[in-house]
Amino acid sequence: MRAGDVLVVTKPDRLARSTADLLRLVEEVKAKGCGLIVLSMNGMTLDTTSPTSKMMLTMLAAVAEFERDIMKERQREGIAKAKAEGRYKGRKPTARSQAEQVQALAAEGVSATEIAKRLGMGRTSVYRCLADAVAP
Repeated sequence: MRAGDVLVVTKPDRLARSTADLLRLVEEVKAKGCGLIVLSMNGMTLDTTSPTSKMMLTMLAAVAEFERDIMKERQREGIAKAKAEGRYKGRKPTARSQAEQVQALAAEGVSATEIAKRLGMGRTSVYRCLADAVAP
């Protein structure tokens, strides 16, 4: 950014993940002689050059950070509950977990398309497994 430029964002949480990061970024933008405009709810425009707007921005960022933290907490609780009930197994194995099978079939001369069909994976994944095997 150059002096005189204006950075326009839709919401504070699109610019930074934490209130501290947002305030640091606002100061950096200001130090470069640039402006920051936040297009927030109901079409209001928040111009960070005024003290009142800066306070509003801080509050909006704090609320957004709080909402993110609540979502993370709920997700952790949900995963813990599902694990306790035996329903959460994590991510399904990726194609890389079948790399040895892919290489063995390829060594037998089986085509990539046929390997993909037999192992229930995409052809691109087969090529990736084969490329990984050759890479140093």
